[in-house]
Amino acid sequence: MASAPQASLPLFYNDLMPLNSRDHGTWNARAADKATWLSGQHAIPLTVEEFPMTQRHFPIVFSGGANPVPLALMGLNEGVNTFVSEDGTVEDNLYLPAYARRYPFLLAKLSQDNDDLSLCFDPSSGLVGDFKEGNALFTDGQPSEITQEMLQFCQRFEEAGLRTGAFIKELQDNDLLMEGEVAIKQEGAEDKPFVYRGFQMVNEEKLREVRGDKLRTWNRNGFLALVYAHLFSLDLIRVVFTRQVAQGKGPKLPNAN
Repeated sequence: MASAPQASLPLFYNDLMPLNSRDHGTWNARAADKATWLSGQHAIPLTVEEFPMTQRHFPIVFSGGANPVPLALMGLNEGVNTFVSEDGTVEDNLYLPAYARRYPFLLAKLSQDNDDLSLCFDPSSGLVGDFKEGNALFTDGQPSEITQEMLQFCQRFEEAGLRTGAFIKELQDNDLLMEGEVAIKQEGAEDKPFVYRGFQMVNEEKLREVRGDKLRTWNRNGFLALVYAHLFSLDLIRVVFTRQVAQGKGPKLPNAN
């Protein structure tokens, strides 16, 4: 249901190229009217800063495995996105996670021997290139305003990623994550609910057993609010299920015979 990306390149990216004034001094970046990279993507990585907004739109779960990441579920099955059409049209008034909004750019290390991060882009995106329309990436050999803004956006994303890692570590150190399971009954098949697994969630029983002094600390530093944003959002799993069924992308009812 919600596995962390395992490919050598990050989710969405088919290739990565470092941006520089020598090779891309005359290139432009154009805005996308459709998010084709989101089509068919059911789980999008999140940072903790996004939990309050995301919980209004999507279920927030954690990927399986030893190194879980928070994910916004836009569908319950691989290849299904109930909020973005096949041609990349995004539903109106929908919150898009920062991970998706930064595309086709990201910060990446160019060398394993150096921890410095460079602004890179996916040259296959069709959003950055040597075309006339769009906004210049460089002005007089220097990063343009739009490039600087994207660099700052990506830097904030990386910083949020560090805070997200600290949040996950706190969950793990206190043994608050457990394997998740959701059973959804559909009219006409109440005796055979559809069961979704393959994700992690906060164990509410263990949360209730946490010492009061720790809970007070978590309440002051905002940790507890993030936990409850995740827990409250889980009710939306059934909403996403209903959307899948309505769109003909959900599981089929068993044959009456």
